[in-house]
Amino acid sequence: MARIGHGNGLASRDSKEKLTDDGRGSDPETETQVDKYGFTGGAQQHRGQSAEEIPTEVLRQREAKWLEMLNSWDKWMAKKHKKVKERCQKGIPPSLRGRAWLYLTGGKGRREQNQGKFQALDNQPGDPKWVDIIERDLHRQFPFHEMFAARGGHGQQDLLRVLKAYTLHRPEEGYCQAQAPIAAVLLMHMPAEDAFWVLVQICEKYLPGYYSTGLEAIQLDGEILYALLRRVSPAAHRHLKKHKLEPILYMTEWFMCAFSRTLPWASVLRVWDMFLCEGVKIIFRVGLVLLRSMLGSQEKLKACQGLYETMELLRAIQPQYMQEAFLIIEIVVSEKDIEKEHHAQLRRWKETHGDLHCKSPPRMHGAKAIMAAEPPSRQDLRQRPTIVVESPLAPETDGKTADGAKENGKTKPEKQKTILAPSILVNPYLPPSDPSPLLKHMTIQESKESLSSAEHDTYL
Repeated sequence: MARIGHGNGLASRDSKEKLTDDGRGSDPETETQVDKYGFTGGAQQHRGQSAEEIPTEVLRQREAKWLEMLNSWDKWMAKKHKKVKERCQKGIPPSLRGRAWLYLTGGKGRREQNQGKFQALDNQPGDPKWVDIIERDLHRQFPFHEMFAARGGHGQQDLLRVLKAYTLHRPEEGYCQAQAPIAAVLLMHMPAEDAFWVLVQICEKYLPGYYSTGLEAIQLDGEILYALLRRVSPAAHRHLKKHKLEPILYMTEWFMCAFSRTLPWASVLRVWDMFLCEGVKIIFRVGLVLLRSMLGSQEKLKACQGLYETMELLRAIQPQYMQEAFLIIEIVVSEKDIEKEHHAQLRRWKETHGDLHCKSPPRMHGAKAIMAAEPPSRQDLRQRPTIVVESPLAPETDGKTADGAKENGKTKPEKQKTILAPSILVNPYLPPSDPSPLLKHMTIQESKESLSSAEHDTYL
């Protein structure tokens, strides 16, 4: 089976044509506008984006709470996991999202326990077959995001590094197109090495087998989603069954890309915050909310009398159903529900297809399960600044202490905290609302080749 993913990044067909019809763009001012997530040219507008505005004072309070958690991560996960989950549900502060994702996934521990491995993989040339395919996919990943707009820019270079490293880390698995948007989202929030280890954790713990040859795991999860839908929305289930609309036809991109190519960006980030904390049940829950919202009543089904109409409806989900506040509606889907259906579908698979060709590791249901399976040491969880620079505002010693006094004729060394004050650390986890200074020189005119692509992704 083959399916063509709809859309290229986050731009609609209309906006893409407007930007590329004359090779220069019809409205330079509009093109260079960048929203707080780093997207240019209003690329989010067609999705009815309406992000929840959080008062600055509340955001600062949340940041302080998250810093406290990250400083004692093992204790919080062991004794106050419910509170961690509640704070992920509210949304992780943008300034700390990358660091929080690294800790939630267990990527921090994996990185510390494998010091130098990413650099070693990065230095290898890689399998030419995979490198060639990855290079051809680079310009398709969020081409309206300033980080990836320029062909050959630092964003695309880092994306190539991360994906190539993964093919060397898992040569038996290689590369799957749906890994590229996952890695790109990670790179928007963290350095390449961290993005690599979080990608490893997502592929091995959260979505094992999703990116293997044959995509058996995603097919099994499609059947699980279909079975859960029968309980959540009988009307939607009957409609899909009536028109023989297989789950693999509508949920592949949703699940394999963790909704990063489907939802408005505020919703993507909110879903990822919860997904990386609570596991794959969040992906199932969002899928069920969308299906029930679009196909859950006879009145709604009047608009889609056949398979084609239903597919078109699911490719153009109404904006009100994709807002972050709507998507976190509680649909009770537990790890137990998923595992029960998983075993049922596995039995049916063996009856009809025989044994699985690719036996993936067991799925870990969220951050707590991952930490319990691979408990990191306190040393591994220590926070270390990635880049440290000396403050130009630091007081000159000239043989004096910071307060201008001498001590026994010798210069009293400055305290470490004076040099490493938080205000002078270059934050490697730049929030989306604060685009990197390295990106400010980039213009849309430098990126026309990337923006003008009309190719589509094929996941199956």
